[in-house]
Amino acid sequence: MGDYHALEFGKFVDDQGTVHNMVPSSAIAAVPAAKAAAERYGREVRFDFLDDRAVHWLLFQRREETSKAGIQGCLLAVPIFVLGFGAWPFWDLVASQKSRQFQIGFIVVDALLLGVLAGLIFLWRLRDLRDKTLRNTRCRARLYRKIVGIARSGGADIPRLYPYYGMYATSRKFFPEAPDRPIPEKDQAP
Repeated sequence: MGDYHALEFGKFVDDQGTVHNMVPSSAIAAVPAAKAAAERYGREVRFDFLDDRAVHWLLFQRREETSKAGIQGCLLAVPIFVLGFGAWPFWDLVASQKSRQFQIGFIVVDALLLGVLAGLIFLWRLRDLRDKTLRNTRCRARLYRKIVGIARSGGADIPRLYPYYGMYATSRKFFPEAPDRPIPEKDQAP
């Protein structure tokens, strides 16, 4: 994991690596509907969405996980692109001119390769899917984004795309038994 204390407090890094200012919890708390949502969701997922330090740590954890997944995604996108989209030009230029048996064989082999690749991707990501602490972070990040949307709709001065990241498909379930990652203390030089 990167250095949590490298950025000054109140700044965070988005999915594209750009540094942004964190919206203070006072902006969320100023909108009654957003404050009520923060308290309600906070009880559900055992998190204080109105604590700037906790939200700062949440945004940091989310960015660290996204950067790790982004590298994996890039490595996996190339074979999927070649086997998935590269099959059409090959079909048009070569396979469509061949015998019926060759065409059927080509379709079966390409589908089999794509299936094996999908299975490998699933196995590669299975560890993350089983990490309940990581999934809780995703769940909390999803709810934070929802709370911020409520605050923005209620008139808070929040940038339109804040907090500058997308959603997770695996962020729906909260695991109360999973431990939280503690906020690291800043090292004190003797």
